[in-house]
Amino acid sequence: MPQPPRVRPRSRDLSGRCALVTGGSSGLGRAIAMELARRGCGVLATARRADRLDTLVRAATGIHGVAGDLTDPDFRGRLPGMAADRLGGLDIVVAAAGSGAIGAFGAADPGTCARILDIDFLAPADLVRASLPLLRRSADPGIVLVGSILGLHPLPLHGAYCAAKAALRSLAGTLRMELAADQIDVLHVGLGPIESEFWENLLVGRRPAWSQARPMPAERAARAVVDGLIRRRSEVVPGWRAKSFAFAARFMPGLIDAIAARHWRRSDPLASEPPPPQP
Repeated sequence: MPQPPRVRPRSRDLSGRCALVTGGSSGLGRAIAMELARRGCGVLATARRADRLDTLVRAATGIHGVAGDLTDPDFRGRLPGMAADRLGGLDIVVAAAGSGAIGAFGAADPGTCARILDIDFLAPADLVRASLPLLRRSADPGIVLVGSILGLHPLPLHGAYCAAKAALRSLAGTLRMELAADQIDVLHVGLGPIESEFWENLLVGRRPAWSQARPMPAERAARAVVDGLIRRRSEVVPGWRAKSFAFAARFMPGLIDAIAARHWRRSDPLASEPPPPQP
């Protein structure tokens, strides 16, 4: 005989919860790890840069770190179990790791496109799948998928990135329906420009001259994300610039296309060149 669904409070209590956060070495991932720890969560943060994770672990109580490449299937598959072993369970999975590449799609290297799709869609999707058995045991589980406003409406020079983020948002919608019976909340984050190392870590290309909006502090965006998790929101779009883009994407997509086309005609032809080597 099926069990009746659990009765959950309208707001999630994060105290004592166990969270896995990817992309924890910088930007939004780091800020979310810090914010979750501040609100009483135990956190396992992961990223490729061990030195950055060590700094994060020393900066806050309740944060553990494990370095590794999320695109490595073996490492990715072991992450949920590592989180449960270190924290005593797994209640929340935050997929915040990501990367980008700039350049015209027709001139893009297929390997770069595949890499972007792997980092920004396939890896977080597979991590969520691997986490589901543990999340189903949680008293109040949640998934946070950090996407982008470019998943709402595309822009030129960001072809693979836009495609990956649109796929991630679609996955969030699918999971929300499929996991409703398990009472696993799914929050999608439509992220706009925030303070991060995104532009410094592009796989290919450099920041277009027309993409110079003042970024939102990562800490403020993290508070909005965690507030959305607490309030059981299905989508959060932090900051007025991102909200304005989301509004235009829904109600005035032609306006975005017209503005983007104008900038595209004036764009720097060198925007698709590889970035200069780092000193």
